[in-house]
Amino acid sequence: MALNKKGLTDYFVSSKVVLSKDCNDNFYENGTKLNSMDTEEKFTRKEFIDRIKSEVSQFVNRSFDNIVVLAGAGASVVTNEEGIDKDYGKTVGMIAENIAKELGDLNREEITSENNEDFENFLTIQQLSNMCNYQIPVKKEEKFNEEFNLEDFLSKALTYRQYLDDSYKEKDEYLKTVEKILEIIERQTSYNFDTKKMNHGALLKILSSKLKKENKLTVVTTNYDTLFEEAAERLEMTVIDGFSFSYYPYFDSNMFDWKLVRDVPNVKTTQLEYKENVINLLKIHGSLTWERSESDQKIRRKQKDSVNNPIMVFPSSNKYVQSYDKPYFELFTKFQELLRRPNTLLITTGFSFADNHIATMITQAIKHNPGLNALVSDHNISQGHNNWEELYGLMEDHFQIAFLKATLNADLIDYIGEQNVY
Repeated sequence: MALNKKGLTDYFVSSKVVLSKDCNDNFYENGTKLNSMDTEEKFTRKEFIDRIKSEVSQFVNRSFDNIVVLAGAGASVVTNEEGIDKDYGKTVGMIAENIAKELGDLNREEITSENNEDFENFLTIQQLSNMCNYQIPVKKEEKFNEEFNLEDFLSKALTYRQYLDDSYKEKDEYLKTVEKILEIIERQTSYNFDTKKMNHGALLKILSSKLKKENKLTVVTTNYDTLFEEAAERLEMTVIDGFSFSYYPYFDSNMFDWKLVRDVPNVKTTQLEYKENVINLLKIHGSLTWERSESDQKIRRKQKDSVNNPIMVFPSSNKYVQSYDKPYFELFTKFQELLRRPNTLLITTGFSFADNHIATMITQAIKHNPGLNALVSDHNISQGHNNWEELYGLMEDHFQIAFLKATLNADLIDYIGEQNVY
């Protein structure tokens, strides 16, 4: 767990208030130890949580015209007493380790017969790394090397393809291995929504209730899974995801600009009534349910189990180039336009700001849109990489940014709204 410069763990940080704790469960505000107001005894955890809730409430419970949620990989992660629940969302590091296991770099006895078909036809990750000159080994002392970066590795591996010709003796193994890796990533990011373990529905309900009927909550996600769609379905919400309302839905970015209205019954007026519980969903890295039609080349949304070649931006440096292709360009453009709107609240959850193209888009919007307020939530709000440091610098320059140590499937909804709404 990352500590701040004073050796404390930060739980809420704004330009005015820093709430933190030490390893002995002592709680601090702006570096000063807190004592109970009633007895001057040790500040309790409940008092500390209530103090955080008060600060978060002041930040999010304003009359915003627009609310945008950015959900990264961490938004799909479920934790239990043993750590991360492997049946649900996985970190990029977990996916990399699973790839290494399936291709034989790690203990082969952990590989099931289901994913062990034609094992001898694939290269190991280490063999593929050597081939494309990726230097960091996949294992260290017979264990997975946490320094192994799947995004960097895939960038090298995918770029290497252009140097292969038909005479290269390992070309077939290379192509099969890369295809296998992409298939593993697809499988590792496919799981179903669980109302008992996931708070996606509660998040939608809480934030939708903070907006007027004519304004739609927008969820932007880098994830391929269908958790937000399934949560909205259970809540009987209408999801506008950029696809037509036709029998075979096809991608049409103009759908985001439409609102569902009807004439007010029995009233002779031009007044309109807006449909409740309508949200926008922008899946900026693609989806397990999207596939390009061979007949008309349109991007169509289908049932997840009927998609053979889903449209997805895989974790590599190529994703920055892919973001200019259809449909990603239209989705990124819409996201950028939303961040430019006045009186807007942006809440990020499970997004580490490691994606430079998305992080830059957000920081530029904060700099140029004085009406944009950003609540950045994550399991660790003391990260040290450049994009995170830039956000902290903007906060210290009194831009409307606050940081909250919280995750979607644990405690985020407790801070932004009542837990029993779902």
